Amino acid sequence: MTATDRTDLLDKVRIAYSAAAEMPQEKHAFLVGRAFAETLVYPAELLDRLPAVASDAFAGVSNVSVFAEIPSGATILDLGCGAGLDALIAARRVGLGGKVIAVDFSTAMLVRARQAVAQAGASNLELREAGAEQLPIADEEIDVAMVNGIFNLNPARDAIFRELARVVRRGGTVFAAELILSIPLTPEARASESNWFA
Repeated sequence: MTATDRTDLLDKVRIAYSAAAEMPQEKHAFLVGRAFAETLVYPAELLDRLPAVASDAFAGVSNVSVFAEIPSGATILDLGCGAGLDALIAARRVGLGGKVIAVDFSTAMLVRARQAVAQAGASNLELREAGAEQLPIADEEIDVAMVNGIFNLNPARDAIFRELARVVRRGGTVFAAELILSIPLTPEARASESNWFA
């Protein structure tokens, strides 16, 4: 994949996720919203206590913030935070002695996440706009990183893993969830510009 191809793919992904942030009720190439989050076993009673602006545009692949080991007082990274659902859950779990740094490359998703953070009064949650391959985070600043479905969307996976290794402290943990193929793609699917697995 050329540098131009990578840039084109990231632009398409940014446009698609920004559209989900701006119009979550519309049809998208991927599932979006609270009902989808519930199918991934986010507890309904937990979602009830969080701002709808976060769950309405949820577009992850797992309930990583529910199953991850998140100690009280820890510093958490939510990489690819989207509308902020996982970041808000992590912020509650770490308590006021902890901190969540949530990073996304979609301005529209971060607008929604900022609304959610304000509505939740989450003073221990900081949002930053950046790509996953160059994080605005200090070396070894993070105790636990959560990654909910971004690896298929960015071909710079080596750079993302290098950044995670840089920012997560020695002995820290990364909890990642991703969709994987169970069978090889057909040649037609691999040739499709709309298939992000290709």
